[in-house]
Amino acid sequence: MEPAANYQSDVLVIGSGAAGLTTALQLADHHSVIIVSKGPLTEGSTYYAQGGIAAVFDESDSIESHVEDTLIAGAGLCERETVEFTTRHAREALQWLIDEGVGFDQVESKADAPTYHLNQEGGHSHRRILHAADATGKAVQTTLQGKVLAHPNIKVLERFNAVDLITGRRLQRELGCYGAYLWNRKLERVETAAARFVVLATGGSSKVYQYTSNPDIASGDGIAMAWRAGCSVTNMEFNQFHPTCLYHPNAQSFLLTEALRGEGAVLRRPDGSRFMDSFHESAELAPRDVVARAIDYEMKRLGADCMYLDISHKSEAFLRQHFPTIFDKCLSLGIDMSKQPIPVVPAAHYTCGGITTNLNAQTDLPRLYAVGEVAYTGLHGANRMASNSLLECLVFARAAARHILEQSHEEPIIDRLPAWDESQVSDSDEEVVIQHNWHELRLFMWDYVGIVRTTKRLERALHRIQLLQQEIHDYYSNFKVSNNLLELRNLVQVAELIVHSALQRKESRGLHYTLDYPDLDPNAKPTRLLPQHL
Repeated sequence: MEPAANYQSDVLVIGSGAAGLTTALQLADHHSVIIVSKGPLTEGSTYYAQGGIAAVFDESDSIESHVEDTLIAGAGLCERETVEFTTRHAREALQWLIDEGVGFDQVESKADAPTYHLNQEGGHSHRRILHAADATGKAVQTTLQGKVLAHPNIKVLERFNAVDLITGRRLQRELGCYGAYLWNRKLERVETAAARFVVLATGGSSKVYQYTSNPDIASGDGIAMAWRAGCSVTNMEFNQFHPTCLYHPNAQSFLLTEALRGEGAVLRRPDGSRFMDSFHESAELAPRDVVARAIDYEMKRLGADCMYLDISHKSEAFLRQHFPTIFDKCLSLGIDMSKQPIPVVPAAHYTCGGITTNLNAQTDLPRLYAVGEVAYTGLHGANRMASNSLLECLVFARAAARHILEQSHEEPIIDRLPAWDESQVSDSDEEVVIQHNWHELRLFMWDYVGIVRTTKRLERALHRIQLLQQEIHDYYSNFKVSNNLLELRNLVQVAELIVHSALQRKESRGLHYTLDYPDLDPNAKPTRLLPQHL
């Protein structure tokens, strides 16, 4: 008989950002929930999100306008049904956050109800971004994790890596997901977690690139695990590069929110001249892919290390009020943004594709859900519009929870799971191999599969990925797992999916720009990969 699982719950949530915490809180009054966090609870993309969350709160705005702006930003590949579903449920999701205690910025008003200060960002035709100064993600994360830690039905496992999903194939049962293997980083051993339902909320995979705005944990774990379990993925070629990350040796790719440009910041060359009006009629408020390509183009054309973001025409008092985090960060590096421009470069920022899901956040595998950046819902299309990402987390976390609650008693917990077999492996004395492969992967992905691509570059990347996969497989088969090995294994898998998707798209659209196919394909569709295809 198989041993009992180390952990059991009605719902296993893998990931602890806005998507994971919201899912857990929506379920915990009725079910036991375990949240798996790879690092400390705060160490995720949500915590570092600056800009805000898009929803229609202004009387001059409309859901229809939010829909149309999103469709335009998505460059013809958004799924309208998903866009309408998300925007229709946006305000109620934001109201839930407000009721939970998130303090969005307000303006003075004589009205009885609070009036929220709304930012405008690229692609939006109205001011509709609710925010908490320039640290919205921090406000959301800390509020929700406080609620999570206080809830008696939620158990949090910090410093645990998900290794692989446990499926019916492994258990010789019907198709479905029955739990996961977890690497306990404190005890350095693999343990099992059994659940009626599993929710992947692991975020994106931008760490596959050398330069990224994401925290270190963004290593594509959920996408890779779901792929290995038999789920399809969609639109993996569309990785968004944020146009403006702070360029400084001590900044570690610190993000400069798009709200700066919404408040009038302009982009300048090193000689002080502006250039965005030569690339798009909306200049600095053009969609992110346009701005990122423009900066990349100017840097390469001029041989410059960076471009400059200038909001020095605003007063210090205004900047300290609206962008306190950014102002203090720049000042700590010797940059006074009220008097001088800020050096910026693009960096990998957001994974628009992911695990294919429906409007209930269900994947192809029964009992498995995916929520947030790890998922492809159809909302973002070929380019994510600013501040729709946290919104997607909230709306689809609530949708997943509703669906789980509707049919939660129909699924049993299989508490006897096969133990992890370490009988044939040993401790490695060659950690340098992992480090070398790690750096090689991120460098060639940046050079060959970055902002501008060609078929030859993609083919070169694929060849190197296949060589790395064999090395990593041999290493994984012979040595005990570690954090770096697990992340590298997942990143290489995601890199392969990105390159295969990019090779299939014979056009330039949104975030996928190739010199070999500069025009739009009039019959373009989402790129869907099935495990048996590779």
